[in-house]
Amino acid sequence: MGAEQRFGEFVVVRRHGEEGAGAAGAVAELVLDRPKAMNAVSTDMARSIGAACDALAADRDVRVVVVTSSHERAFCVGADLKERNSFTDLDLVRQRPVARAAYTGVLELPMPTIAAVHGFALGGGFELALSCDLIVADATAVVGLPEVSVGVIPGGGGTQLLPRRIGAARAAELIFSARRVEAAEAGELGLVDQVVAAGQDRTEALALAGRIAENSPVGLRAAKRALRLGHGLDLRAGLEVEDAAWRSVAFSGDRAEGVAAFNEKRRPQWPGE
Repeated sequence: MGAEQRFGEFVVVRRHGEEGAGAAGAVAELVLDRPKAMNAVSTDMARSIGAACDALAADRDVRVVVVTSSHERAFCVGADLKERNSFTDLDLVRQRPVARAAYTGVLELPMPTIAAVHGFALGGGFELALSCDLIVADATAVVGLPEVSVGVIPGGGGTQLLPRRIGAARAAELIFSARRVEAAEAGELGLVDQVVAAGQDRTEALALAGRIAENSPVGLRAAKRALRLGHGLDLRAGLEVEDAAWRSVAFSGDRAEGVAAFNEKRRPQWPGE
């Protein structure tokens, strides 16, 4: 994958990272780029998100993905309801797998993921953020899952991801009421992980991604796998998941390099295997 690649009309992937540190291009930025519609997710845009995620998942050089927006006042306002208004029932059925592939594409990326949120992140837009491991939001952010107010339910993972993040009762209140939550309260409730100054969400998310990308790519993927697969299991089962992840890295080139670099007091040059 080159320094910048476009997937369809509405998604761009850019590569970041320092040369000489074994991490050139290690941070990939997935940019939602449909500014005329505040990044409302149309069928074409959903297809592009899914394709971008497929490419990123297969790229062993990528250690962290940051999801950002090209729109000044919105991360993503959710599904394209203007498009949906023209759908027949059959159109909606046919579109469903495409939409699901976009959200699961982000959710199932094997490397750590960070959403950089400013302005509106509503419905499917907030679900894209929830599909990431971490959410950095600026002071302008407004998040929520308002789907029941238009006769549907969160269908991009919201009913499952939100309670895992903030608890069942609190998630139920937010989903049932369809209310929007501003940045300060979102931080207090744990809807987002970090609240930063207005306009700094992308900068701070990329900086965090850079710090994460300094670590072993093998270790990062295994740690994410253990976190995801172990969540919700009883302790004994969770520890078995952790042990399997440990075994997958214990005899890796990254582990050997990490131990050697520590003892030689130098920066690791991760082989990524």
